[in-house]
Amino acid sequence: MGARPGFREVRGRRDARPVPVSVMSVSHVTADGAAWLASAETHPRRVLSDWRERPGAPAVLSCGTVFDVVSVPAVFGRRMVGRLWREGPGPGPVALHRGRLLLFAAPGTAQRLPSLLEWEEWSPAVPSPLCHGAGDAVTVPPLTAGPYPTGSRWVVAPDSRTPWLPGPDVVLWACVRAARVTAGSAVRISIFRRGDQSAKVYDVSRRR
Repeated sequence: MGARPGFREVRGRRDARPVPVSVMSVSHVTADGAAWLASAETHPRRVLSDWRERPGAPAVLSCGTVFDVVSVPAVFGRRMVGRLWREGPGPGPVALHRGRLLLFAAPGTAQRLPSLLEWEEWSPAVPSPLCHGAGDAVTVPPLTAGPYPTGSRWVVAPDSRTPWLPGPDVVLWACVRAARVTAGSAVRISIFRRGDQSAKVYDVSRRR
């Protein structure tokens, strides 16, 4: 995947000030971003051809090889994205679809995240995420911006063939930070799992 932007770089670029999610919005997918999304399918040229004919239509893409997707309620998801921008490495591509925020993550995140959450004391404050990985598919917004009746749009649109994608530890960190903000607590939380490394993995993905 793409190079992970460093913490110093992110804070320096934004002067360490809180950045509203609206400022981060990217309205459309670039040609390189579209190529990256299409590479999730067995026949990417066919996907790109369909998009050229209907750039204003959503698409259904497979998860598990190029990316996983973590779906959370929109309000909580915006808190996660805000924390990733202000205090972490930044998010990967992010989409809004029918009241839920879709965070694109590194392959394997869908399998690991639920078990990591099981080990966190703040997990009850995190709305149960829908984790889409191998064998799953998600609906992604149209390539171009506009008021679409589907309620889908890009919050952070992909603009590279190798975008930065957060792994399960980073997504967990964002979940915990957002939960802390919601609860108004200043308790320090670790982003790493504690205890037995052989803990059972709970897969909450929805299958096609």
